[in-house]
Amino acid sequence: MDKLTYRELPSFRVGFLLIDGFALMSYSAAVEVLRAANLLAGQTLYDIQHIPAIGTRAISSSGAIVEGTVQVGENFDFDLVLVVAGGDPEKFHNRKVFQWLRMLSYRNIQLGGVSGGPVILAAAGLMAGRRMTAHWEHVAALAEASPSLIIERSLYVIDRDRITCAGGSSPLDMMHAILTEHHGASFARQVSDWFLHTDVRPSGGPQRAGLVERYRTNHPAVVIAIEMMENHMADPLVLGQLAALTDRSSRQLNRLFHHHLGKSTMAFYRNLRLEMAHKLLMQSTLTVMEVALATGFSTAAHFSKSFRNRYQATPSSLRSPGSNPVNLLH
Repeated sequence: MDKLTYRELPSFRVGFLLIDGFALMSYSAAVEVLRAANLLAGQTLYDIQHIPAIGTRAISSSGAIVEGTVQVGENFDFDLVLVVAGGDPEKFHNRKVFQWLRMLSYRNIQLGGVSGGPVILAAAGLMAGRRMTAHWEHVAALAEASPSLIIERSLYVIDRDRITCAGGSSPLDMMHAILTEHHGASFARQVSDWFLHTDVRPSGGPQRAGLVERYRTNHPAVVIAIEMMENHMADPLVLGQLAALTDRSSRQLNRLFHHHLGKSTMAFYRNLRLEMAHKLLMQSTLTVMEVALATGFSTAAHFSKSFRNRYQATPSSLRSPGSNPVNLLH
């Protein structure tokens, strides 16, 4: 088991904000992973709290009742709050909940949404300039209601302080990525094996070919590193962090990338970010500077130079007058 699992680290505090009518499968696929992580580690790696949106208990679409342990507005020090919703999240308009979520964001608490939860985060004005996903049945209406949103047809998307997930069984894959980041690939794999979830899917899911097919490599360290890169476009990891997440040294990881992909780890990472920038410039309404920040470039000059070296064109040249980019990414 990964040695990080047994370090004396503070518990990571996760709140599940449950909107009545939430999908029990989506909620269970997320919360049970954290419970299993605690069980396998023999300590409370994750402090789990349940927050009914209204009242003292939440009721799932199937009638299951989850008792609240924390109330909306209560002063609790969360590290992450996940909004779980189903049914018709577009109809949810609760000023108290929206204001509380905005307050959490102001306090730099990471926010996420599962299934219909991302719709609620968007309604609260908390997804501007962030890549996101949602359950497929909500995507068309969400894109029509909020054309400026950067919506991807993915299983889950991690963009800086926002985590969004399509729901169903995909929270298993999302939580695997979170466990990998927190406690290393070995421990995350043990938890996935606990659920017989041996075929962990990358964040892009069925809308894009799997990492193995896309890059023609099945080396676990390389695949994990690429997945972490895709989850950290706007806040790029350094080589040492990627190496630690894959249980390799920096030198070993670089050797693997050169052998399997023909370039260094960080050169591959930079190209990945530039490819995303190209897609955003072509398919979103973000400004050039917003695209730069969304792909991890802190200045327009650095972004423009890197982009020109990669594509022999400036970012602004892709924005022709009168163009009408589509915000729904595939």
